[in-house]
Amino acid sequence: MSEPRITRQSDLAPSPAEPVVPAGRRAASPAVSDDTRLAVEIRGLVEHGNMDEARERYSGLVAVHQRRASRIAYQYLRDTAEADEAVQDAFVKAFSHLTSYREAWPFEVWLTRILINGCLDRRKARARRDRWFAPADAATGLAESTPAFGGAGDLDPEARLLARERRARLAAAIDRLDGRQRSVFMLCHFGDCTPREVSAMTGLNESTVRVHLFRAARKLRGFLGGKP
Repeated sequence: MSEPRITRQSDLAPSPAEPVVPAGRRAASPAVSDDTRLAVEIRGLVEHGNMDEARERYSGLVAVHQRRASRIAYQYLRDTAEADEAVQDAFVKAFSHLTSYREAWPFEVWLTRILINGCLDRRKARARRDRWFAPADAATGLAESTPAFGGAGDLDPEARLLARERRARLAAAIDRLDGRQRSVFMLCHFGDCTPREVSAMTGLNESTVRVHLFRAARKLRGFLGGKP
């Protein structure tokens, strides 16, 4: 079964309409994060043709989101080099389409949509390649891969081995979840997204996101030998 993309709209679709506010009530002004404010300023620079300054300031956004984006990409791709490529592609794509960005969506959410859909495209391409090529180390590749994050670098060899084994078991268990539950779980636990942010990215109702998250956690406990 092919994995669903995280949104029913295109990666770069305009933001959804603002919610309707009942008559007689003022809408609360949503807090705008620093990175969203910076993205809007960079968008203005791009629109006015100030590309050098736009690129220079965009590097600040990259620095803010690099680590989180790398963590998300690795959980989808399980290959450090390919995850790095996916992250760089997402940053480039976000910059090249920055004029379509609307601040009703936090920049972090918009970037994550682009990144994850790019990762899903890479997984599909890899699956097509795997039909023709069977890597000799396919059985051990996941256990041997060590992400650039995770805190295992300071452990002794035995502890590092145990950490890799735990990551491999968790990765295998996550892969057994159905596509929607897997996406919701990974966005919340590896992407540090709130259910509301996941709702915005996937088009699912927020309560549905919470149900998927609960069911995913329950299944994972069962897969890993705990009490379901």
